[in-house]
Amino acid sequence: MEQSEVVLRAIGILTQSAEWIRTADRDSATGAEAGAGQIGALLAEVFPSFTVSPEATPLEAAHAVTEAALPAIMQLIGAFSFVYSELAEVHDSGRTDITSEALLRELALRMSRPNDPV
Repeated sequence: MEQSEVVLRAIGILTQSAEWIRTADRDSATGAEAGAGQIGALLAEVFPSFTVSPEATPLEAAHAVTEAALPAIMQLIGAFSFVYSELAEVHDSGRTDITSEALLRELALRMSRPNDPV
């Protein structure tokens, strides 16, 4: 999965989280299930499948898991960090002309254009 796609998914999760919070009082089960489904789908797409040899020692198994998962973890951290820094920059500048949801939409549009860097 390309980094821009991961950023778009992170933006989607953050955008949807506002709705999950708003609906938590009304129906906490529905909001939690929707959130878990969307986050689970992102993790399933980003994290690779791998196998660990049955003969591997616990240390070897831990190294295999770390080696397989680390690129995906870094990709997710990078995506959420990028979105956070964009939101923080607008917040810290004192801008009141744009909401966080509008900024997330703007970021999503920018990220969906293929020539824009992450």
